[in-house]
Amino acid sequence: MTDSPFLSRRRLLRAGGAFGAVLAAGSLPAARAAAATPAAGAGAPGAPTVTDLGPGLVQFSLMSGVLVGDTVYIGSRNLNPSRVIGFHLPTRKVVSRTDLDAGPEPSVQALAADPTGRYLYIGVILKADQGKPNLYRWDLSTPDRPAVPVGRTGDRDIRDLAVAPDGKVYAVGGMPNVAPVLWEYDPATGEVSDLGTPDPNATLARAVAATDTTVFFGAGSILAGGGGASKASLYAYDRAARTFSSVVPKEMEQDPSLRELAVFGDRLLVGTSGGTDPAKFAVMNLADLSDYTLVPTRGKTVKTFAADAERFYFASETGVQVYSKADRTITPLAFDGPDLGEIWGLDRTGGKLAVVSGYGLLVEIDPAAGTSVTTDLGEAGAPADAQAAMGVAAGGGYLYLGGNGTIARHGLRNGEVLNLRAPGEAKDAEVIDGVLHTGQYDAQGIWCYDPRDGEQPRQVASFASELNRPLDTCWDRDHRLLLVAVQNDTAGGGALWTYDPRTRKSACFVNPIDGVQHVRAVAAHGGTAYLGGDNAAKTGPRGTVVAVDPRTGKEQWRTETQQTGSSGGVAAMAAQGRHLYVLTRNGRSFVIDLRTREQLFTADVSAVCQGFAALVVNRGAVYGVSTTTLFRFDPKTFAVGTVVAGVNGAWYSGPHLNAHGGKLYTLRDHNLIEVDDHR
Repeated sequence: MTDSPFLSRRRLLRAGGAFGAVLAAGSLPAARAAAATPAAGAGAPGAPTVTDLGPGLVQFSLMSGVLVGDTVYIGSRNLNPSRVIGFHLPTRKVVSRTDLDAGPEPSVQALAADPTGRYLYIGVILKADQGKPNLYRWDLSTPDRPAVPVGRTGDRDIRDLAVAPDGKVYAVGGMPNVAPVLWEYDPATGEVSDLGTPDPNATLARAVAATDTTVFFGAGSILAGGGGASKASLYAYDRAARTFSSVVPKEMEQDPSLRELAVFGDRLLVGTSGGTDPAKFAVMNLADLSDYTLVPTRGKTVKTFAADAERFYFASETGVQVYSKADRTITPLAFDGPDLGEIWGLDRTGGKLAVVSGYGLLVEIDPAAGTSVTTDLGEAGAPADAQAAMGVAAGGGYLYLGGNGTIARHGLRNGEVLNLRAPGEAKDAEVIDGVLHTGQYDAQGIWCYDPRDGEQPRQVASFASELNRPLDTCWDRDHRLLLVAVQNDTAGGGALWTYDPRTRKSACFVNPIDGVQHVRAVAAHGGTAYLGGDNAAKTGPRGTVVAVDPRTGKEQWRTETQQTGSSGGVAAMAAQGRHLYVLTRNGRSFVIDLRTREQLFTADVSAVCQGFAALVVNRGAVYGVSTTTLFRFDPKTFAVGTVVAGVNGAWYSGPHLNAHGGKLYTLRDHNLIEVDDHR
């Protein structure tokens, strides 16, 4: 069976359950009119009209997969409640499911089975900590009974799990501003133990593997890098002596992160996430860890291992790669199936590979024949729901909303919804002459989608892999350039990307603010680009505003907003008339005169806006959205007034707002809304 290039409206309705019923109603023009309601305070003349457009992005999104027996267990991503499903390979159907009461915006990144195959251990990651358990166990002999919480690690997030031959479970992960710990769960006693912090300068641990004598701990600065954070580190923990020793291959030390570990027989497989250089793959001798073979790859990441007698298999961002044990070379696996996007599971069974794709697919590949069978997990019974979303953009008759591995396209005239495939996450986007352009995380550069050509989104510009996190986009009408504000997760600082849709030429200006501030926000006006600085580290400068020529990256001037504290960086910016509007993450607004470069006005706006935010210009005024409120600046007094209270948008990494045709588009809870502000 092959997968169609679009997730059709019919499939959305079938997969979405109750959401599908809402979507069906919302897809009719009459329903749009019926859903239009005045905002709070609508008794006054000119009150805004809010139209509910239905769920923004409905899918079964995933983040892990592991084979146990003849069933692949797959963990959800960014769905509430988080869930694990069992996909039965012989029948190609979803045959089991368990839900977890984990917390806000949960994802299941860690799955591991015990040696008997009876128990599946599940670790979750969260957007915020509510003190709940983050380690669960599912008894696969009674899959109709839900998984039960068995413990909680001191780190909020569990990124990887491993079960030793004696049944003890080892977990790694992390939490903001705290070095990650190696955790042990003993099923005999039910206790979770802190075994220590092997790398005090690490910001995150993403890999763990265990034998009967040793636990291997892999970490690195894939998030919150720079400022002295360590890069790829690998430690061996002696289970008897309870001591750590560094065993990282010297060739891997400058890579940002130790990404994956696995034990196959007498070998330890090791993969990194690459930075300036490509990612690396190593095969280490467990009897003598100084004896290893290391091969650079052509990709940005090495993860998710499988093996047969002659080969090791691993996933990269370009697909499945094959390492020949005999000649120690790496080649891409050629097969007749679809693009796999981000791969979250890779196992071998019966001479075939079972690949779990972030596009919501299970692809069975016969490596020898080069053939494959693709199953859409939604059609096989995986439960879909509306997920927290990324960027939003409107134009050319469509409204777009970014998600995990997907961009939802909503017809503004008929309400029809199509899910498009794009690897990673569309963090923000602009529609330029009817064509969607996105800033694509992680390290995916700029992608575009033209609804007129019937093709899927495609990459049009790529940049150095360490410049991995686009945060904000802006269209420079004067130079006809797409501008993208970027964060470097692994080393600090950031960049300004530019892209010319006509010539298809791109440019990158690294650290235009300084070496530690990333570019959180970008605005364009009168031929100048304005960049707003933020800083992921606890200390250091933040809140700087820099004016640059977007064609050359040359600085024209800068000003300081005098922000201190870890939440003082710029959150959002917009330029209107002779004024630049700036919001900071600690709830301050600034208005800068673009002619005199003076700060004309500052105010405390924390009542409506704290944390991340977005600003746009619409009908001659600047509008903003926070996690709670849609608001407007008075063009004369700069005072902030509420337009729609209680939007509480389900945004995955900060709220977004877009304007098109005089209307505003954002999320209220998980639903897209259109706001017509009759001011």
